[in-house]
Amino acid sequence: MANKLKRQSYVITDGPDRAAARAMLMFGDGGLTPEDLDRPIIGVANTWIEIGPCNYHLRRLAAKVKEGIRAAGGTPLEFNTVSISDGISMGTEGMKASLISREVIADSIELVSRGNMFDAVVALSGCDKTVPGTVMALARLDIPSLMLYGGSILPGSFQERDVTIMDVFEAVGTYAVGKITVEELDDLISKGCPGPGACGGQYTANTMATAIEILGMAPMGSGSVPAVAAKKDEIAFEAGKLVMDMLEANRRPSQIITRRSLENAIASVATTGGSTNGILHLLAIAYEANIPLTLDDFEEIASRTPILVDLKPGGNYVAADLYRAGGIPLVAKRLMEDGLLHADELTVTGKTIGEEASNATETEGQGVVRPISDPIKPTGGFAILRGNLAPDGCVIKLAGQDKTIHRGPVRVFECEEDTFAAIKGGEIQPGDVVAIRYEGPAGGPGMREMLGVTAAIVGAGLSEDVALLTDGRFSGATHGFMVCHIAPEAARGGPIAILRDGDVVVIDAENRRIDVELSDEEIKARLDQSTPPSPRYTRGVMAKYARLVSSASEGAVTG
Repeated sequence: MANKLKRQSYVITDGPDRAAARAMLMFGDGGLTPEDLDRPIIGVANTWIEIGPCNYHLRRLAAKVKEGIRAAGGTPLEFNTVSISDGISMGTEGMKASLISREVIADSIELVSRGNMFDAVVALSGCDKTVPGTVMALARLDIPSLMLYGGSILPGSFQERDVTIMDVFEAVGTYAVGKITVEELDDLISKGCPGPGACGGQYTANTMATAIEILGMAPMGSGSVPAVAAKKDEIAFEAGKLVMDMLEANRRPSQIITRRSLENAIASVATTGGSTNGILHLLAIAYEANIPLTLDDFEEIASRTPILVDLKPGGNYVAADLYRAGGIPLVAKRLMEDGLLHADELTVTGKTIGEEASNATETEGQGVVRPISDPIKPTGGFAILRGNLAPDGCVIKLAGQDKTIHRGPVRVFECEEDTFAAIKGGEIQPGDVVAIRYEGPAGGPGMREMLGVTAAIVGAGLSEDVALLTDGRFSGATHGFMVCHIAPEAARGGPIAILRDGDVVVIDAENRRIDVELSDEEIKARLDQSTPPSPRYTRGVMAKYARLVSSASEGAVTG
């Protein structure tokens, strides 16, 4: 082995016995040279797709990453994996593929990297499931590697205000109740996504980009830069160089993803009012890194972490505003100032997260990231509830609303589509609790996000008067009094399966409770009589996922 950095790839490329492999790698004008094969082989895992804006620009960034790898003495080999656009598939049967794709992304990156014995990997992500999926794979591989986020879309401009895709979803409900015209809706549609990049608020993609950067698995300051900014190309080039530095130092995910760095990531979700999906995905990353993590850990961290970042959907600003204010480094700095950051945790750059946070710059007069003395809320943007409806826990999003308790009669729906039709038809009344079941990881299968439903509630003007609970998921753009990830799910015998129209449900966020006003004996009797519906899929990836997937309270993993 001539090159000491070819710690794995020499098995594929070196020696007379590997002549056939070298011949295939050196094919014609499109292949590698003998000099290329003498260098470390670096996988560039790309989640590019042509479908939607979130990942559309990743080919451009991958080219820059490869330039950086070559400049630092490596040989890049790019490969692609799958991606599902949540925003496009939302509200349809296709949305069930979204969370499942997280596992396929992780599996495929792991397989290609192991199959080709890469020495290091750079993984490019853009939309919701590609961010955690890439990091899950890197945790499994445990070779020098990093994740590079493609960046956020810029906001559109509609009627002299900034808009994101959330505004388009909510306009569906607004249109349904006659508050806007079809012409206004069409105009908003044309303005909602003005270019490439992930959805522009602190929705799931930006929540996870923030969390992964503060976890230490992405270069500090890289995720905040918008997708179309010229600086994004520079960051991609530097990421290619950085992975070669990581290879030289043998700096691996197992040194970066620790219990304490995961706590840092959880704090970032709490302080930014981020997506409830952050809980699901960080549980999954912890699982892949073999680090025990539970819902109680999320509750403990969120309860001591104030909301400091004023971002949509609960706040006023979009991701591009955070970039101009100081970006993710400024968020890390605020957490460190309040003693909420384990500052000595290692990052991909070789510096600690504290060193990186200390270098943050703050734009004078910015209002996106509040000082510790003036929090938006004294505790984080989510809470974990338990009770006779969710013995294994569930998640409520608290960012962007002040309501803490709701008691009312339940309206039970067996799927998202029926719920959406009822909202559009004016069947949901103030005071109702809307329950959507059999949308969990196994029951869906795939645990659909239900932004269409939650946005329709908001658009219809019911967000202050109606609560919603489900064993499915919500989009990061969801806001209102909404409870998700109820565990156990209905398909696996959870008490949500026995709810009947008119049962009284109490959601008490202050006391962290969610209960139906039924006796234990009545709940048991109903459960004994309950029979889950037949699986929607009996063959293929959906059926395989439904058989293998764990509870949402454990991250909905299939390992």
